Amino acid sequence: MVSVLAVADETIESLWSSQVRALDVDLILGAGDLPFDYLEYLTDALDAPCVFVPGNHDADLTGYSAGRAGWMRAGLPSAWPGPVGAVNADRKIVDVAGLRIAGLGGSIRYNSGPNQWTQRQQRRRARTLTRSDRWKEKFQRGYRSVDVLLTHSPPLGVGDDTDPAHIGFECLDDVVRSLRPQLLLHGHIHPHGRTPDDLELHGSVVVNTVGYTLLEIEPASLTRESTSPTILRRRHGT
Repeated sequence: MVSVLAVADETIESLWSSQVRALDVDLILGAGDLPFDYLEYLTDALDAPCVFVPGNHDADLTGYSAGRAGWMRAGLPSAWPGPVGAVNADRKIVDVAGLRIAGLGGSIRYNSGPNQWTQRQQRRRARTLTRSDRWKEKFQRGYRSVDVLLTHSPPLGVGDDTDPAHIGFECLDDVVRSLRPQLLLHGHIHPHGRTPDDLELHGSVVVNTVGYTLLEIEPASLTRESTSPTILRRRHGT
């Protein structure tokens, strides 16, 4: 069982203080739109790895690569603007703390800011997750290939909103069908103090983790088992 602290969009005072050290977690998952030094603080205070995807209010992290000489962008040395030590899972499948995590950051395009995509652009970006030759045969045989799908925005019609900035992505339906995650964790939709319902999409639990969610996940990737995460505690909204 892997203990996970999932955070998104809203900083929580008790987490950004010494009180957070009372938590015993194996992994931090960031679903976007949080100060990067907040993620760094959680990583240091909890001594746990952090996997994140960028939100629409985060810095543009595209084009960076890490090498022996440090971070590069467009072939030139560059300072990494993201959280130090954290793993950016945008358009990747990563194995961290015993879980396999697929990531897809960003929101629907509604202005000229970074990390915003049209439905068509996000569909193209999502193909890097679903077209891996390594997992293709297992997808077809009905295995779960990832434990968590970590996104900033929710799927279209599943926990999203109707205003132009908070419409979900339609391509996430296909991603969930292909990867069959136990859990889709997203942010972006602020519940303003209420606790939104946990939803379901093709057998995966869809959880809005704005604020924070503390949960336990039994690794089930590359099996046919149908397991559900155990939610221990959460807080939504300021």
